[in-house]
Amino acid sequence: MEHFDAIVIGSGISGGWAAKELCEQGLKTLVLERGRDVEHIKDYPTMTMDPWDFEHRGRMTKKFYEENPLITRASGFGEDTAHFFIKDTDHPYVQDKPFDWIRGYQVGGKSLIWGRACQRWSDYEFKAPEKYNYGIGWPIDYNDIAPWYSHVEKFIGVCGNKDGIEAMPDGEFLPPFELNCVEEHMKSTLEEHFSGRYLAQGRWAHLSEPEQTHLDQGRGKCLCRNKCMRGCPFGGYFSSNTSTLPWAEKTGNLTIRPFSVVHSIVYDEDSGKASGVKVIDSNTKEEFIFSARIIFVNASALNSNLILLNSKSDRFPNGLGNDYDLLGRYIGFHIYRARAGAKISGYEDKYYYGSRPSECIIANYRNLKEQDTDFLGGYTIFTGAYRNRAEEIPDEKPHLGADFKHKLSKPGNWQIYMYMQGETIPKASNRVYLSQDKTDDWGIPLLVTDVGYDENDEKMIKDFLVESRRMLEKMGCTDIDTQDNNQAPGLDIHEMGGVRMGKDPETSLLNKYNQMHECKNVFVTDGACMTSTGNQSPSILYMALTARAATYAAAQFKKGLL
Repeated sequence: MEHFDAIVIGSGISGGWAAKELCEQGLKTLVLERGRDVEHIKDYPTMTMDPWDFEHRGRMTKKFYEENPLITRASGFGEDTAHFFIKDTDHPYVQDKPFDWIRGYQVGGKSLIWGRACQRWSDYEFKAPEKYNYGIGWPIDYNDIAPWYSHVEKFIGVCGNKDGIEAMPDGEFLPPFELNCVEEHMKSTLEEHFSGRYLAQGRWAHLSEPEQTHLDQGRGKCLCRNKCMRGCPFGGYFSSNTSTLPWAEKTGNLTIRPFSVVHSIVYDEDSGKASGVKVIDSNTKEEFIFSARIIFVNASALNSNLILLNSKSDRFPNGLGNDYDLLGRYIGFHIYRARAGAKISGYEDKYYYGSRPSECIIANYRNLKEQDTDFLGGYTIFTGAYRNRAEEIPDEKPHLGADFKHKLSKPGNWQIYMYMQGETIPKASNRVYLSQDKTDDWGIPLLVTDVGYDENDEKMIKDFLVESRRMLEKMGCTDIDTQDNNQAPGLDIHEMGGVRMGKDPETSLLNKYNQMHECKNVFVTDGACMTSTGNQSPSILYMALTARAATYAAAQFKKGLL
């Protein structure tokens, strides 16, 4: 047994922030990571490779696809990024209903492969579930979290415009990337023909123009290579590996232990608190118990649920803090099923520079001040315009010779795409739980996912398909195609809930500081803590909640209250 002031389970986006804040407050902090170590730059093997350097030109072998039908569907997965994703057979789980659980186990977690969108929630998202009776009330509102959004944005670096959009509040931004000519046309069309609909350049975690705090982290300007998920040697986008973990390490208070599969949190019946964390070394299968006065659970939403469900004791036979059968329930996700695409003529004399790593956003325009549809919640639309890499070449013509080469170098038509990121309604029936008869390689019960779509989701998808077509028609597009791909939940990689925040211990597991109602020295600040899903990309909210909770926990620790 080794003792620390604090233990953080997980080294990803929220775990890295917990480590940074706790270490800065002087707490000796242990970060437990179930995967391998990843060192910035040194462990980015494909970061500077060209397409022709890859044996399969970015694809995987047929055998690999057959052996990994799940992970190969993940956004951003390919020959250039496979080293940051798990393999299906290494980490099985049980699906009561189809659910694609995307994971990356290494120091840095999925912060190395995240999408990097950083919209703030508005107060609508905090108030809507209770106002419209589709969920419990959040114990905080926008004013509570706004200063922590600013705290995080300044440190990680978020580019964007101050657009004055009520549904997507402004933040502390670096200069935005530019809209291209067609995106400017899209923006003006929405303003002219669709009241309340706004297209903005995306708020993205990229250093468009680094400030001193970013240079102090050893990071540099984003060069618009758009090879982010390989690992960025310049630190141009935020990850735990480039930012929070090295910052925590500089304090001298950080210990990182990779290859550490967390079995459970150990509960002390006498003190009424958690006393430590039981760990199994992933290589040797040796068991350890590390003790601490504060424990932060940041293993990513579903793994955090798994750990807490497996943390059983005489006091909590159904999982830590689970007095009211809430743990593992009210799992949410984002709807990514529907998209639209179209061609637009003109602008052939214009192009754009670089491979911009961000997208445009049409902020949510549904059910804001009042419910104006037959469904609850809202949706963000990610969108943008681009040119094909080359004009279309008929298959019957030979693909060789000087004429073919010249055609390849001539840009093709402009096209526009849109896809939705929709809010889902928390329901007790959407849940995860532990298998009674199946375990993993370390003897831990497998997680069972029982999560699906509902009628509200279907209505929202239908609305997006109708409205995206209307907007594209007004923009003057042709060959408009809208589709629902009917993918299973999970590929959005935004799983949330199961250990939700709330005001009442009988309806929630965490208080307004992400502290367990029934076990005060355990905090949960990753996606598991979410009371509802909102429509915005959630990672920056996890970071803000984590910074707020860690500051509170450190203050309680110094007062001797934890």
